[in-house]
Parts: sequence; C-alpha cells; structure tokens
Amino acid sequence: MSLVELTEFLVKTLVKEKDSVSVKEFETEDDSILIQVLVDSNEIGSVIGKGGKIANSIRTIVQASSYMKDNKRVRINIDSF
Repeated sequence: MSLVELTEFLVKTLVKEKDSVSVKEFETEDDSILIQVLVDSNEIGSVIGKGGKIANSIRTIVQASSYMKDNKRVRINIDSF
C-alpha cells in the first residue's frame, strides 16, 4: 500500500462523504513527500480532531510507514474546499 493509499484509507474511515476526499502526492525540492488532503468543509473537524490529535495521529502512522519503506520525510497538509 502506497503512502497516498494509506492516507486516503485513514481519512475516508473518518468522514461520512467518502467521495468528497481527495488525496494527492507531491515531491518537494528537499527530497521529502508532501501529501495534500482535501475534504469537504463540513467534514474537516472529523479529520483534524480536537486540538489536532487525529491529524497528528494520521501523520505519525504515515511517517512510520514511510520509514519502513524508503525513509523519506512526509508532510501532510489537510485543507477543506
């Protein structure tokens, strides 16, 4: 499972409207990976969580998976549309 698929799976389990989730991967200049997560504005609270706890948990899981595979740093941006 790729990092994008893992992130998409984690986010889709948290939201009601699964079709409104968009996850894209970008390579950055500093050889890290940026994953952009877009969710509906009504669902953003479910993904970020109180105090950002859920978002930080998602980041931790995806970063751990990256370290097991190719050892690249991963940044995840969560935004609404």
